[in-house]
Amino acid sequence: MPAEWEPHEGTWLGWPHERTDWPGKFAAIPWAYAEIVRHLACVERVFLLVENREAEARARTILRKSGANLDAVSFFRVPTDRGWMRDSGPVAVRDAAGKVAWNNFVFNGWAKYSDHKKDAVVVSRLNRKLRRSVWQPVHKGRRVVLEGGSIDVNGRGTLLTTRECLLSPVQERNPGFTEQDYADVFRRYLGVTCVLWLERGIAGDDTHGHVDDLARFVDPQTVVVVVENDPAEENYAPLRENLALVKTMRDQDGGPLRIETLPMPTPVYFNGQRLPASYANFYIANRLVLVPTFGDANDRAALNTLARLFPQREIVGVPCRDLVLGLGTLHCLTQQQPS
Repeated sequence: MPAEWEPHEGTWLGWPHERTDWPGKFAAIPWAYAEIVRHLACVERVFLLVENREAEARARTILRKSGANLDAVSFFRVPTDRGWMRDSGPVAVRDAAGKVAWNNFVFNGWAKYSDHKKDAVVVSRLNRKLRRSVWQPVHKGRRVVLEGGSIDVNGRGTLLTTRECLLSPVQERNPGFTEQDYADVFRRYLGVTCVLWLERGIAGDDTHGHVDDLARFVDPQTVVVVVENDPAEENYAPLRENLALVKTMRDQDGGPLRIETLPMPTPVYFNGQRLPASYANFYIANRLVLVPTFGDANDRAALNTLARLFPQREIVGVPCRDLVLGLGTLHCLTQQQPS
């Protein structure tokens, strides 16, 4: 599995339509998506899923008004339940000759929601049109459940994940799977030889521990880890535990990891609900990095850190205080298609 910073053919996105994901704020959400598309379409193709012809027309109107380059947007009329493409979209791998294929992991609504039937067949429906090589990952005689937000790779054979997401009996994806079972799956279908296990995710995370709110590779040896500096805050202890673990970890060659840190924003609430706001949910595209911002004093520190870590890319802050009500932001919405 290539690292996210390696060249992309494009980015998969699902146009928003499920109003209950953003109760009371949905009117702003298509415009927030349009900003994401506007930036991405400057540097790579955007593959955009829409519900039907009418939804495509509405999306085109909003994108046009927002100044997006529609010539760089390819529309696919493939209906979704929610369209969080990081978790329900194709997870791509590439062989030594450069051929790209897809993994079609089972999506079961984060082992929590029953309305996931359309999302579960997104990859199959896309492939009726695109005719790519597709793997259907199987282990111990059954299809494997996995979301893209639960893993992060360095493109050299090392993968980051969390025990809370993959091994907890809460929202259990693959009952009975052990660390070794997952290691076998990751080796066979992602080319991974080294699995690094963090513990718990952040407060407010509806997925029960996705790693893309916690720690991300930014180059083959460097992991950026989120930290909370307020000892009274709910995230303080679990994030300190994860940072301590990363400091002990080694990559696929046995070498130590270089560690950088990102702050957490001040906790974000809406109508009394804690939301999973994290600067680690950035997305690395060709020539730029999209970074969630929250109208917070720590926005600047996060942007400056990522600018230092990606000196050859433009760092673009995207306001996500409305978007995070859907319980995810930029990385959750996107899925890279490697070149």
